[in-house]
Amino acid sequence: MTQNVAALFDSRFLRGYARSKLARDPVYAAAASRLPDLPLLDLGCGVGLLALSLRQRGFRSPILGVDYDARKIDAARRAADGSVEFRRGDVRDPIDVRGSVALLDVLHYFTDEDQQLILRNAVACVAPGGVVIIRDGINDGSWRYRATYVAETFARAIGWLKGERLNFPARGSIIAAFDGFDCEVVPMWGRSPFNNYLFVFSAPSSGITKR
Repeated sequence: MTQNVAALFDSRFLRGYARSKLARDPVYAAAASRLPDLPLLDLGCGVGLLALSLRQRGFRSPILGVDYDARKIDAARRAADGSVEFRRGDVRDPIDVRGSVALLDVLHYFTDEDQQLILRNAVACVAPGGVVIIRDGINDGSWRYRATYVAETFARAIGWLKGERLNFPARGSIIAAFDGFDCEVVPMWGRSPFNNYLFVFSAPSSGITKR
């Protein structure tokens, strides 16, 4: 699967990047194993690795990937060749999708207020039986957190990441946004030193009652 996805990209750099990420990062397999057969909104999709890996694994529901970086969206579109819809946009904007939502390594580029806005918008997109999958670094003061902050600072300095700031969320601030959902939280750092956790919020099949 890793080689098949990497081969879709038209630059040597992106092929190497895709091979490295898919081989070392456990989040793609973890997300695939938890996503129901519903449309997926992938917020902060980057070059589309989640969507492309899902297609290779046989996920056939519609996928919409949204990212602010026009270069990454262009690369994702070329790689997908029409099998996935990719759109340049702001992840803070409401999007009319009903299904599941993925937010992989996105929240920490936004203020506390914007993080809560993004999470509220994600809740509004979840269909009965859908899930919200979040992977992010957590601010807990650990050595892994400090390593994550240094690595993200470097990635922003060289221009690979376009985030306006670094503001890693606390675990509780994420969980609090999902009242009425079942919650699973597991470490998701794989072979990296980073303080990544996977949050899976599952909506009941009858839907969420808004308060």
